[in-house]
Amino acid sequence: MNPDKIRNFCIIAHIDHGKSTLADRMMELTGTVEKRAMRSQLLDSMELEQERGITIKLAPVRMKWSPNMSSSDLIRGSRNNKLDSRVKHENDNIYDLNLIDTPGHVDFSYEVSRSLAAVEGAVLVVDASQGIQAQTLANVYLALEQNLTIIPVLNKIDLPAADIDRVSAEIINLLGCSLDDILKISAKTGAGVEQVLDAVVSQIPAPQGRPDQPTRALIFDSYYDDYRGVILYVRVVDGRISKNDAIHMIATTANGLALEVGHLNPNMTPDPVLATGEIGYIVTNLKTTREAKVGDTVTLKKYFEKESK
Repeated sequence: MNPDKIRNFCIIAHIDHGKSTLADRMMELTGTVEKRAMRSQLLDSMELEQERGITIKLAPVRMKWSPNMSSSDLIRGSRNNKLDSRVKHENDNIYDLNLIDTPGHVDFSYEVSRSLAAVEGAVLVVDASQGIQAQTLANVYLALEQNLTIIPVLNKIDLPAADIDRVSAEIINLLGCSLDDILKISAKTGAGVEQVLDAVVSQIPAPQGRPDQPTRALIFDSYYDDYRGVILYVRVVDGRISKNDAIHMIATTANGLALEVGHLNPNMTPDPVLATGEIGYIVTNLKTTREAKVGDTVTLKKYFEKESK
């Protein structure tokens, strides 16, 4: 994928401001998940997350979107996150949107900071009835430290208790933006969500990287799967990682093999290669996450051996 056609972003918000609901509507509008397969808080896979209605673990997902194509066209042409030839012929201006859904609770701010390090922009969701809360401020400051582009979104405008003027003024005071910059939506009904997707494409910068340079990929999450081994969630900064490449962790000095690479939509979907600017996963033959720590850099073993000589 051409890096110019990639947008990496996360959604940040205070708990219960509609962040996961907005992610659901985005996946529905982009045709990433068929409507019959949709359920509430789709990216919240843990049992406790679904029971409590909160996000604990970050979750990446890749969507396809074109500002010049209606959502119905994308949904009709989308199958397993790959657009058919008819839709591609009608519109070549299709973007890969890599979303990382982040926790909203203050206890999981470390998860948020890891997500922010892997993206260029953030959609800030504020409840129109509650206004800016403590965790909203904390997440905004984290995003500003990373020099991310922030898109302000006022959610739940359909509620009787919504105070759009007051909360808009709070957002303007916090970000220094104008009233026109604030997108007013209802994630529950889907009203205004298409404008949020368009804003992601138009406002968030494309990832910068060097495809022809030695591979560097940031590990922003890792976990152990009983059946597949250690799985890494990575953002490729430079170069590329292909299936069966010998990989090296710079900090832990561990060596491994990329048994599979791909993206999430939201299920694991294998790809031949993860290229510059892309966010995806690597299934490795490592035995423990201590060998591939969050924040470490993955490179190809052949490049590390050249540096060592």
